[in-house]
Amino acid sequence: MPAPHSPSVRRRRLSSELRRLRGAKALTLVEAAKRVGLGKSNLSKIESAESKTVPAATLDKLLNLYGVTDGDVRESMHELARLAGERGWWAKYSGMLPTNLADFEVEASEFRTFEAQVIPGLLQVADYSEAVINADKTRDAEEIAKRVAARLKRQEILNRVDPPTYSAVLDEAALRRMVGSAHVMRAQLRHLTHMSARHNVHIHVLPFSAGAHQATEGSFVIMDFADPRDSSIAYVETSSSSLYMEEERELEQFNAAFRAVRAVALDEEQSLSSIEDIIKSLEE
Repeated sequence: MPAPHSPSVRRRRLSSELRRLRGAKALTLVEAAKRVGLGKSNLSKIESAESKTVPAATLDKLLNLYGVTDGDVRESMHELARLAGERGWWAKYSGMLPTNLADFEVEASEFRTFEAQVIPGLLQVADYSEAVINADKTRDAEEIAKRVAARLKRQEILNRVDPPTYSAVLDEAALRRMVGSAHVMRAQLRHLTHMSARHNVHIHVLPFSAGAHQATEGSFVIMDFADPRDSSIAYVETSSSSLYMEEERELEQFNAAFRAVRAVALDEEQSLSSIEDIIKSLEE
């Protein structure tokens, strides 16, 4: 089976390489665009990964301008352009998933997430997902079913032969909030205990006793990638949009927040015991 790839990650890598090559030639954006017959805005969109496709002829002109003559390098750049234009499995769930989230997830090598309100989507069981999604009463049964299916499909990345590392700090509120019913919550929390037994999954509970902490502003996910050319990205979901941040200053803020909540959270053994205590309380 071929290794999974993310069109968005490939597009970011291609744009980064093209910016680097232009910089190595000391060309401004305007100069490079003019010399290959592109508008400044068109080249800017290519370099910022806003253009979903880069025509082969355009890429060849840019590589020629930047003096790239090595055949293997040129072919690898064209391969990036081809992969960047493909559609992943998530395309059929258009509108059912946060924009680009599954696209980035499929190639991430490590996840670090803090969740304040509910169990993270990659760790949810179907009934719990349905209850969370159904909280928005504007959605009909068909849409809810599609959204649940999409969320469960995303979870397949954790079942790969060589899965990503998944580290989660869960606020105690996310574990105690009654979602669906006591039966649903028991099944969901038992699932967490099973997932925590995996070598690549690390679950930490942030107890109420920890008090105020550095991530009180809300939940977030940091995704890292195996290829050093691919910079990490932080993801924050709001009620109306999906925000992706990749500037060094922004990433350091999220990394600092994760380190801080991890430092005051329970260790894995204590967290497992805490989850089991909550399960017992639901059985009383």
